[in-house]
Amino acid sequence: MRTVEEIYNSLIEKKATYPDLDGLNSTSKVSIWRLLLWVFAFAIYIHERIFEEYKKEIALMIQEEKSHTQRWYRNKALAFQYGFSLLPDDDQFQNSGFTDAQIEASKIVKYSAVTESEDQSRLIIKIATESGGVLQPITDDQKQAFEYYLSEIKDAGVKTTVINFLPDKLQLFLKIKRDPNVIDSNGVSILNGNEPVKDALQKMLKELPFNGELVLNTVVDRLQVIDGIVNPHLIAAKTSWIDPSLGDYGNWENIEISKIPVSGYFEIDYQNSSIEYVV
Repeated sequence: MRTVEEIYNSLIEKKATYPDLDGLNSTSKVSIWRLLLWVFAFAIYIHERIFEEYKKEIALMIQEEKSHTQRWYRNKALAFQYGFSLLPDDDQFQNSGFTDAQIEASKIVKYSAVTESEDQSRLIIKIATESGGVLQPITDDQKQAFEYYLSEIKDAGVKTTVINFLPDKLQLFLKIKRDPNVIDSNGVSILNGNEPVKDALQKMLKELPFNGELVLNTVVDRLQVIDGIVNPHLIAAKTSWIDPSLGDYGNWENIEISKIPVSGYFEIDYQNSSIEYVV
């Protein structure tokens, strides 16, 4: 996109092609004719910016509304309204007569990610809701309604699996060298009374995109900038997720470099983790 200066210079060059305007030859930046060209240049710049943003919006609308894409299925998952009926032969809900607040409250799926199965011709649709700032699965009744909704709107022949699990559990084993003037032996800030390491870990998971990849180096990066932390050492990290055949968590597996949660999100299992503070 052109800058105001580039547009202004092009107008100056264009003006030079008109002999009738040769009388406008002042070199002062505040001369009337130069100021007028600057105003025109700025107006053209704003005009071009508006069209550029418009093009981006149209491109995004086309991308998001195009059927048969993972993005389309994700947006449809987020648009699900529990307790509302679909319009006949449509993928839109019957919202006539309801308030904006009622409509928004019915959208119980707050997070969704859609991927293709690696070994089957199937879409994996991961979902979660949120309560009090904590991610969690929707209820069994809500999931049943959601799966019926998918069956009504999905493309013919497309197989789907809905992942609506409790969070993947994450165990962390850390040995942290601390500044004893700032953090005590229990990891508590002497000045503020909080646990900075746990706060940083929770913030990291909160900022991790739904179905985002947890990179172990990121854990260390987040901890080493904390005031009072001299050297954080991540000894090991393990994770476990819901095994549908068991209806419960499966075996713990080591995370070597990174891990995408099966459920779409993690929860730190502090009870079985170990954070040791040393001097």
